Amino acid sequence: MKNVVFIPNIDLGNGRNNSYHYSIDSWSNWCDLYDCELLVWEDLLFPIEQMKITWQRYYLFDILDANKIEYDQILMVDADTIVHPDCPNFFTETDRKYCGVMNNGDYEWVMRSIRGFGDILFEGKRIKPWNYINGGFQIVNETHKDFFSEMKGYYLENQDKIIETIKELRTATDQTILNFMLVEHNIDVKILPQCYNLSDLWRKNLLYVGEGCWWEDDLINLYNSGWVYHFNAIPKNTELDRDANYWILRIYKELYSYRRPNEGSILLRNG
Repeated sequence: MKNVVFIPNIDLGNGRNNSYHYSIDSWSNWCDLYDCELLVWEDLLFPIEQMKITWQRYYLFDILDANKIEYDQILMVDADTIVHPDCPNFFTETDRKYCGVMNNGDYEWVMRSIRGFGDILFEGKRIKPWNYINGGFQIVNETHKDFFSEMKGYYLENQDKIIETIKELRTATDQTILNFMLVEHNIDVKILPQCYNLSDLWRKNLLYVGEGCWWEDDLINLYNSGWVYHFNAIPKNTELDRDANYWILRIYKELYSYRRPNEGSILLRNG
């Protein structure tokens, strides 16, 4: 059985996924290097008003079973990422545990999310921000199937309250609840190095967005800081109008100018 990279790529008609095929192609290249299967999920299971895409990804094992996909370990990764062509095989570093990367970005956002979801949904409990993983890069295996069932069940039992809380807090959708649930269910989580999900790039001063930046308009610092680049939390209006789509396309072109896009992915059906 092969390791699998699973990427949700849902077109909601708002242009957000315009550049995601470049992300998918970068992961196709990586999968070719390490003999992994790339699976692309493009169809909603539920209307997003009923369940955000981030929550629907916890139907991962159902989707794989419906498509008769055999698997060893699975990376569930966001489509607003680009993987460097020299990225090592992180599947060898998991110890077969539930793996993620610490959400090393806006701590005010994280703490506000922990307080809000903790007070409303988890009886005032708190979790530690230094153990708080980003939901956009999760490695799991068959032993985590029951936990994903717990995640689905928790949502369905608390759907209205979760939807209301997401609107009220304006922070996470599934991510903070995921981190609470990992603690509640005593899941043995291994936190992988930040290089495998280098996020919040704008706050790390790794992206040139205008003349206020004192460094050169190149990507040397970015490429030397990690292997997987996650284009989240980028301001919509910057001086040069460089949004996530801009950066995904630019970095893909710099790293993969020799590739023909989308050479080796499998599209999934929902069941």
